[in-house]
Amino acid sequence: MKDFTINIVPTTTASIVKFEADKFLTRHENYEFKNIDEAAKSPLAQQLFYLPFVKTVYIAQNFIAIEKYDIVDWADVQEEVAEQIKTYLNKGGEVIKETKAQSGKVPVTVYAESTPNPAVMKFVANKKLVLHAAEFKNIDDAKDAPLVQKLFHFPFVKEVFIDENYVSIQKYDVAGWEEITMELREFIRNYLEEGNEVLTKESVETSKSANAEIAETKKVDFENMDDTSQQIVAILDEYIKPAVASDGGNILFDSYNEENKTVKVILQGACSGCPSSTMTLKSGIETMLRDMLRGKVEYVEAVNG
Repeated sequence: MKDFTINIVPTTTASIVKFEADKFLTRHENYEFKNIDEAAKSPLAQQLFYLPFVKTVYIAQNFIAIEKYDIVDWADVQEEVAEQIKTYLNKGGEVIKETKAQSGKVPVTVYAESTPNPAVMKFVANKKLVLHAAEFKNIDDAKDAPLVQKLFHFPFVKEVFIDENYVSIQKYDVAGWEEITMELREFIRNYLEEGNEVLTKESVETSKSANAEIAETKKVDFENMDDTSQQIVAILDEYIKPAVASDGGNILFDSYNEENKTVKVILQGACSGCPSSTMTLKSGIETMLRDMLRGKVEYVEAVNG
């Protein structure tokens, strides 16, 4: 038996609701089915069409979106639909029928993007790669990450961080980016086009590097945190993480010391070891927390992931 969880996510279209899974449902393609006949290749979609209000079913990498007819309101049925999807998946139900591998490659684009850390380059794909951020310090950390294992075969690759749709690579000084960027970009693009997995299924299901485990633990413990710590986490998530992610990194809350009013955070990816990270902490994160939590925060300390 699997262990899927399903989150209900409203959309900007009132008739459509997304049911988001915590694991991949399909790796490479997206599907749209307008009736039960069209859904012949998806047993899950066919089952959903037995609900009389289902008009269209969309299946993407980690979510199912359903468009309904007007005979019901989502508020009345969405919990029941979420439970039905979760039960089906946890019983091992098939999402898309497996077919023989088709010849030809899956179209993928990858572009390179510089980061504030001169030792780190961000390689961005046009598809979701992982559902959870993961950081790899060496090839042993990457035992469940086939793509990362292969990247460590390049002698100039020092560390790898993966999140959402990008791979951040930290290099050794032995090579300059102008010499290796094209090689890495083409390698990642070819790897993805061939339909290879970024993480193994086992890794996706339990996908946690050491620091990702910290993040998950902090999420679980959120309700047990003091009020100030909860406020700090909320500020980091809403105002700081998106900016850090755009630079190929991640920031995690570690602890708050009420006595000396100090916040400790963990830096990952491009932020880890970045020469400008201290300045960023002082001029950005520390200032924001001081202003938004007056009298409660004075200092921010960072440790590299």
